[in-house]
Amino acid sequence: MKCLLALLSLFAITTMLAADSKSILDIPLKDIDGKDTSLKAYQGKVLLMVNVASQCGLTPQYQGLQGLYEQYKDKGLVVLGFPCNDFGAQEPGSNEEIKSFCSTNYKVTFPMFDKIHVKGPEQHPLYAALTGKDGAFPGDVGWNFGKFLIGKDGKPLQRFEPDTEPTDAGLMKAIEEALAAK
Repeated sequence: MKCLLALLSLFAITTMLAADSKSILDIPLKDIDGKDTSLKAYQGKVLLMVNVASQCGLTPQYQGLQGLYEQYKDKGLVVLGFPCNDFGAQEPGSNEEIKSFCSTNYKVTFPMFDKIHVKGPEQHPLYAALTGKDGAFPGDVGWNFGKFLIGKDGKPLQRFEPDTEPTDAGLMKAIEEALAAK
């Protein structure tokens, strides 16, 4: 009986530890083409996750995000775009329209994903893990182009508000430090 209790206790502890170690890399997603995916493909990379919109005053940040991606992609940075229509209905298009807009107007080559909700009752689990009450950075995303820097280990490192330009010295320093980390 004692052996059984010990085994059950060990199982419970192992299960709790496994649940706690679940990474945002494991959360199911869809890419901009509607294919099932996750962030596991980027394991070992530094990620800059951005909720994006095509009809926002901050939309020109696409140019800076593409520049960051080109500057650091060979060193291990991946910029990830998550279209979102939660703020002023500034991303009303379909995934196909968003993809075309980004490609045509900003020559975006970084990975883009399915349009999601970053706040509210339909908040995607990825953003719940980042901004939910038990998330890495509790508190709703304030607007389009909020940025989250994720380390090579899949752990959130830093949050940057929408008005932080991709060329901001603090953002670039944080990216370089994350890239240099072992």
